Amino acid sequence: MKVLVIGSGGREHALVQALADSPQVDSVLAAPGNPGMVEAQCLGVKADDISGLLQLVETEGVDFTVVGPEAPLVAGIVDTFTAAGHKIFGASRRAAALEGSKAYTKDFLKKYRIPTADYATFTSLTEALKYLQENADREWVVKIDGLAAGKGVFVTRNFQDTQDTLEKLFSEKPFGDQAVVLEEFLDGEELSFMVLCDGERALPLASSQDHKRLGDGDAGPNTGGMGAYSPAPLVTPDLHEKIMNRIVGPTLKGMAEEGSPFKGILYAGVMVVAGEPLVLEFNVRFGDPEAQVILPRLASDWMELFLAAEAGRLDQVQPRWKNDSAVVIVLAAAGYPEAPRKGDVISGLDNVAETAGVKIFHAGTARTNEQFVTAGGRVLGVTALGPDLKQAVQAAYGAVDKIQFSGMQFRSDIAQRGLNRLKTLANKS
Repeated sequence: MKVLVIGSGGREHALVQALADSPQVDSVLAAPGNPGMVEAQCLGVKADDISGLLQLVETEGVDFTVVGPEAPLVAGIVDTFTAAGHKIFGASRRAAALEGSKAYTKDFLKKYRIPTADYATFTSLTEALKYLQENADREWVVKIDGLAAGKGVFVTRNFQDTQDTLEKLFSEKPFGDQAVVLEEFLDGEELSFMVLCDGERALPLASSQDHKRLGDGDAGPNTGGMGAYSPAPLVTPDLHEKIMNRIVGPTLKGMAEEGSPFKGILYAGVMVVAGEPLVLEFNVRFGDPEAQVILPRLASDWMELFLAAEAGRLDQVQPRWKNDSAVVIVLAAAGYPEAPRKGDVISGLDNVAETAGVKIFHAGTARTNEQFVTAGGRVLGVTALGPDLKQAVQAAYGAVDKIQFSGMQFRSDIAQRGLNRLKTLANKS
């Protein structure tokens, strides 16, 4: 079977590796891919060039396509491929609105009584400031309605910061002419809960948590994600059941009633407040960097799961997970996230290439004069598996210590929250 992976980041590199390991897959193509994807043949078609991707599939005789990023899903690539008779894994255009529009999602959650924070949506600064003034005693998170590459969420908390953020978004329009959602701040712990869907059924994947802030202790600006770990000790059997029954089940039922049955990856960003889960947002694809810890933890065949989801027969498969824990540390370029610097030479990759249990996922790299150089904000994801979370963390940071490039940024506390929770549980037992 010839498989195409659409996208070019660390998530897509993890997908390429996972599919290349499948006994059902003969070859993997990536579009556009990146120079670090040695397991695939990378072709120069951009992820948002739907017509070009369709032509590529037909020219290359691709049997199955897996979509990595959200933009082509929101643009309707699944609808286009399906209409042309090609098998593709991902959400339809209408179903992808769960990520494509924060306002749509909040309205959907309210309609189907799925737990989430209070909110209001605005298209003008005057209306937004009037509402803010009327609710001055509350803490808010400001969200851009549409896609913003993981950078459209602003945790403002106090009145002045919220007002300043609203004024900047409506006057400068850094994300274009988009509506803005004011969402009540929830004080809890966030987790990433992903399920594989076939339109009717949902198959939960391994739990994970990521780290969105740039600096240690959750300091600094929001990013696309600076690291993640799996499994997440926060997800107890009781919490897992609550999320499946109160969020995932009603969402699949609601999407079917809306005439948009959900196939693909449904990623619920969940805030846990006093043991109760509330939806922060939905994504319609694997998280990045969460994919870099979830994908390597599967002991069975990812291709089998993707085929079953696309064909509507998830009831016929059952994933088998490794007992290992996994941790990914993101190495970011100088200046990230505001103005990432490009062209810095990366050294040390050969030093970790053969390290047992360690995988290097390329995200923002290029090849110049036979050397890898930085070419994006998040440059590399260093993933390590270990028999427990502590040993996975040690292995990941041990590998990070061998890699260097000028201005390299990374957090030194990835998975610390999970380790603290495990320590607390051990002390109680």
